[in-house]
Amino acid sequence: MTPEKFYKAIRGKKVAFCGLGGSNMPLAEDFAKKGAAVTVRDRRSAESLGKPAQRLMSLGVKFITGGGYLDNLDEDIIFRTPGMRYYLPQLNEARRRGAAVTSEMEVFFDLCPCRIFAVTGSDGKTTTTTVISKILESAGKKVHVGGNIGTPLLPAIGGMHPDDAVVAELSSFQLISMRKSPDIAVVTNVSPNHLDVHKDMEEYINAKRNIILHQNAFGRAVLNADNGITASFEKDVRGECLTFSRRHPVAHGAWMDGSGKIYFSDAAGTSFVMDASAIRIPGKHNIENYLAAICAVHGYAGVNDITFTAGSFMGVEHRNEFIREYEGVRYYNDSIGTTPSRTINGALSLFNEKIILIAGGSDKNIPFDTLGNAVAEKVKLLVLIGVTADKIEKAVKAAPGYKPGCPEIMRASSLEEAADICRQNAKKGDVVSLSPACASFDMFPNFETRGEKFKEIVNGFGD
Repeated sequence: MTPEKFYKAIRGKKVAFCGLGGSNMPLAEDFAKKGAAVTVRDRRSAESLGKPAQRLMSLGVKFITGGGYLDNLDEDIIFRTPGMRYYLPQLNEARRRGAAVTSEMEVFFDLCPCRIFAVTGSDGKTTTTTVISKILESAGKKVHVGGNIGTPLLPAIGGMHPDDAVVAELSSFQLISMRKSPDIAVVTNVSPNHLDVHKDMEEYINAKRNIILHQNAFGRAVLNADNGITASFEKDVRGECLTFSRRHPVAHGAWMDGSGKIYFSDAAGTSFVMDASAIRIPGKHNIENYLAAICAVHGYAGVNDITFTAGSFMGVEHRNEFIREYEGVRYYNDSIGTTPSRTINGALSLFNEKIILIAGGSDKNIPFDTLGNAVAEKVKLLVLIGVTADKIEKAVKAAPGYKPGCPEIMRASSLEEAADICRQNAKKGDVVSLSPACASFDMFPNFETRGEKFKEIVNGFGD
C-alpha cells in the first residue's frame, strides 16, 4: 500500500493514540488533519500535557485521561507508545475484538518507499545510527533519520523517494511487535537492559532478534562477533550476514587488528579502510560503532565517505561529552550511560587515570556486579544518587578489587549536591564524569534532561 492509499483508508476511522509521547504527538496531529477521528488516551490530564494538547484539541481531537485511560478501547486502530507494554490486558482484548493494535514504526515499515537501514542494541544505537547517516550523506544520499532517536518518520513519509535512505534507531519496545525487518539490520550488542519492562531477559533478547527475523534472502544482517548473544543471531539470518570484531579478523565484515588498523573482508579479499586513530570520538566502544557502520554501508558508500565522517563527526550529545575544564578539572556528561555495560564501555574505558564518577538513578532490575568490578578498578571517588545507590555501593564493596576507601564512596540527595561534592573533592588534573549506569526516571523525565541539568550546573561553577 502506498502512503496516499493508507491515509485515504483512515479517513473517518476511529484512531486511538495511547500515550502522548514524542512519537505519538505529531502522529495524532497528522492523522487528525487527514480526516481520522482521533482520540488521545493518556494517564496525564490534558492540562498537564500543555500546549501540544491544546493544539490537538483545536483540531477536534478527543482526550481520555486519568487512571482508566485504557478502559473501553473501542477504536478501530490503536497506536501504542513504544514504552507501553505490548501485552497489556486492554490491548490484548482490543486485538481479540478485531482492532488493529500497532505502532508508528510498524506502519512506517509497511509504507516506506526507500531502503531502510536500522540499528538496535543495548548500547551504541544512537551513535551507530548517526554515523551511518553521516556516511550515507557524504556519499550523496538524501537521508531520513528517526525512530527511537527522537524523530517520528511516518509524518515525513510523503517527502521520501525510492532513491533516498532511511536510518532508524529501534528499541526493544518498538521491535517486540514488529513483523517486518529492515533491508539492512544492525545489532550493536545485547546485554541486560529494560528488565523492569520486559518480563524476562528472554523476551528482551527475542525483541532484539526481531530486527533480522523477517528479512528475506536479499536482506543484510550486521552482527557483533564479540558479543555472544548477538553472534548467536547468525543462525537466524536468511540473507547476507556481515560480522564485526574489535578483537580478531572476520571472514565477512569489518575488523581491527592489534595495531589499530581497520579492515573489511569478503569473498573478494581483505582491504584496508582506516586507522582507528582517525576516529574523532574517543572510546573502544566507538571503534565498534564504526565497525558496525562500515558493514552497514558496504556497497552504498566508499572508503572516502567513511574516513571523512570519522575525521569530522565529533559525537552525539550526552555521550562522553566534554563540558568544560574548571580549576584544572575536566567535566564530562555521559548521561546516556543508562546501563552498567554502557558506563563500563564508555566513561570507565576512556581515561588512563582513575576518575570521579557520579552514578545511580532509577532501577531497571539490571545486576550491578560487573559495574562493581569496573568501579573498583577505575574510580577514585564514587558519588551515588538515586534509588539504586544502595545496590551499586553493595556491588562495589563486594568486588574482588575493592579495598576500604578505594574508591571512596559518598552519597548525594540531588544532582546539584553530587556535582558540588565532586567540585569540592576534585584536584587539578582530575576527570569528573556523570555516567549513572541507570535510567533517569527517579529524578528526570529522560537522560537528555539529566544531562542538560548537569551541564547547566557545571557551566555555572564560579558564577
